[in-house]
Amino acid sequence: MTRTALEATSAFYQASPGLRLFRFALGASQRLWPAFAVRAAARLFGTPLPPRWLARRSHWDASWKIESWPFEDASLTLYSQAGDSAGPVVLLVHGWGGQARQMLALAESMAQQGLRPMLLELPAHGRSAGSVSNLPQFARAIEYAAARLLQSGHTLRAVVAHSLGANAAAYAVGRGLPVQRLVLLAPPASPREYTRLFAHVFGLSERTRAAMQGRIEAREGVLMPQFEPDAVGPRVRIPTLVVHDREDSINRFADGVAFAHAIRGAELVATQGLGHRKLLKDAQVLGKVAIFTA
Repeated sequence: MTRTALEATSAFYQASPGLRLFRFALGASQRLWPAFAVRAAARLFGTPLPPRWLARRSHWDASWKIESWPFEDASLTLYSQAGDSAGPVVLLVHGWGGQARQMLALAESMAQQGLRPMLLELPAHGRSAGSVSNLPQFARAIEYAAARLLQSGHTLRAVVAHSLGANAAAYAVGRGLPVQRLVLLAPPASPREYTRLFAHVFGLSERTRAAMQGRIEAREGVLMPQFEPDAVGPRVRIPTLVVHDREDSINRFADGVAFAHAIRGAELVATQGLGHRKLLKDAQVLGKVAIFTA
């Protein structure tokens, strides 16, 4: 049985006794100290789980070159095949709470098409520095990484991004990211909806939730509705492939449909039984993405 988004979110945030205790503290503080509750909620909402130190332990083959780039108050990590300078670049971007290693199977399929895969690890994820991040920062990080690659003489063939990284990539392309093709894997359609799910899981009032959202928007200088398909889609004017599983319990299948409908000429590939993450390793999906980006 497929979990609902609420069940998936609840499991995500109630995975440890520490988070359950934090839920209790947040509930109490919004009655006794509302301003503190808003600040604490915004920080927890921006903290990726699982902890990024788990990804730092993972071993990378010596054939991969790992670079760290300072970015804002954190850093970015770029993984590329050492000594491989031929072929246009495909930038692969993970989602919230993810890491670059999740994109390795896609990288291998790109390389077989004569492309040069580069894996971007976003702030507060994997080896990258930082303790908190958010969707607007994801978009800025993609823009910055693309600009550095272009400055180094690379040609950007495509951006292939998963989950929240896909939402950020679509937004960046809509702002003029100089790339020829876009692949969105299981994108979320409504960042605002996740603030509602988060508030429900932690027992936050609508007043606290709205104040948390306002705090994030004011700090980042962008409103959450600007990331939704109806706002982003009309500005994306490059060939786009959307892949979404009908049983995705994290981002609804309808979210992928919304992006495919909002982006003129976008192709939608609907899978079955892969859920949110297995599509990153599915042979048919890998082949479809590789052919589309080649």
